Amino acid sequence: MPIIKYPRIREPLVYEWDRRAQKCGLRHTIYAVNGDQYTGEWLDNMKHGKGTQIWKKTGAIYSGDWKFGKRDGYGSYSILDPVTKEYKKVYTGLWKNDQKSGYGVSFFPSGDRYEGEWSAGVRSGWGRMCYQDGSSYEGQWQQDQPNGQGTLRLPNGNRYEGGWKDGKKHGPGRYFYLDKGQLLEGTWAADIAKCGVLVDFGRAKAPDPTPYPIPKIELNDPAGVLAEAQALLDDSHN
Repeated sequence: MPIIKYPRIREPLVYEWDRRAQKCGLRHTIYAVNGDQYTGEWLDNMKHGKGTQIWKKTGAIYSGDWKFGKRDGYGSYSILDPVTKEYKKVYTGLWKNDQKSGYGVSFFPSGDRYEGEWSAGVRSGWGRMCYQDGSSYEGQWQQDQPNGQGTLRLPNGNRYEGGWKDGKKHGPGRYFYLDKGQLLEGTWAADIAKCGVLVDFGRAKAPDPTPYPIPKIELNDPAGVLAEAQALLDDSHN
């Protein structure tokens, strides 16, 4: 009996080419149309896992975790200095949905440094900001500004402990004038002390004490003074 051979049915080459084009697993460097390049892991044709991205336009580089095409997890972002041609680290820490989120450290061009919590790309939560002039702020942040309770330390040793709102001293607080040996305890509004009590502490050993004593003030109506101070604070909120 003769043997009949039927031709093998081949699928169109376009399907094979498509399968080969789908990136999954560890791959060599892939170049985008705009010149950006990525080296690392893929899943379902998306950056996923460990990888390094270099942006051609800015020269910036990110190395770390990816999730479905976005920076997600732990990673480091650096920019290229146009003068020295060396990379300067901008941020190292956690990411979520392509934005800084969680705990991380950020380095600013001015020389300032922030270490703490982030949310949706801005400082939010608890963190410490160290400024180039030697001062520092440690406390609560919201929408990239000090908000809540925090402590500001100045280069001369003086410090403020208390409430903050939109980056300014606001609410009950204490200001330690260590150079004068004095303490101001009171209420602030928009960075201005509205009322308070100034007392001496360690004034004799202070490096730069004021030569004038604190005058004694007798209040005939202490309750009225407190009510007036509260009214000033309420006006500042409005």
